[in-house]
Amino acid sequence: MSLSDLLHENRSAIVSQWFETVVGTYQEGTRGPLRRQNAPFTNPVGFNTAQGLEGLFDGLLKGMMPAETSRFLDGIVRIRAVQEFAPSEALGFIFQLKDVVRKVLAKAPQHPAAANELDVFDSAVDDLALFAFDLYMQCREKIYDIKAKEARSLTFRLLQKAQIITENQE
Repeated sequence: MSLSDLLHENRSAIVSQWFETVVGTYQEGTRGPLRRQNAPFTNPVGFNTAQGLEGLFDGLLKGMMPAETSRFLDGIVRIRAVQEFAPSEALGFIFQLKDVVRKVLAKAPQHPAAANELDVFDSAVDDLALFAFDLYMQCREKIYDIKAKEARSLTFRLLQKAQIITENQE
């Protein structure tokens, strides 16, 4: 049995444990509401995370390139980019998939062919993490641009209010 077959067979358990791993990165009081992932409007973080992880895992199973899974990854990364996570915490969930897969497959019967294919899977996860880092940095740059524009605008309005500059001096 190949690794792909084992991953397909254990898809539900892997995605579920991966979701629980991601939820575990949040503070205790936030975890419960995140687990109620069935409401996209009342719980967008939990819903987008659950849907995104499923899409990412399915993309990895299909051998899709990270760019092809960007719509799933983008929703998760955008949310985590605006939250108070360090970059390593924000994107660490991708690397945690390796551990989740190993834990779930440890319970399955051992297949030597699958063990050899694990390196290829790990490499695909690493590629996904690198792509996620690019997305994360784009989001953070956008946030800093918005903050800088707001600061410039506020400063300009304060200078106008103090009558130090006029609109003509823009």
